[in-house]
Amino acid sequence: MIEHYFKLAENQTTVRRELLGGLTTFMTMAYIIVVNPQILGRRECPGWRGIRHLHSSAAASLVMGLYANYPIALAPECH
Repeated sequence: MIEHYFKLAENQTTVRRELLGGLTTFMTMAYIIVVNPQILGRRECPGWRGIRHLHSSAAASLVMGLYANYPIALAPECH
């Protein structure tokens, strides 16, 4: 079922490889969960708090992965 939904064979990958890629992406972005909300709070983004950042990052990444079938992790940014 997972192989069919994500077209793993067509993309020449396996469930194990995708799980390892997901774990690698999480570990790479883990610092954002703590650091980025502090940075956004200091820069002209007064409404940002850590839990909002965590929820918006998780929701955006899940939508990109599960709905769009596009393996991109997303996090908010303040300009």
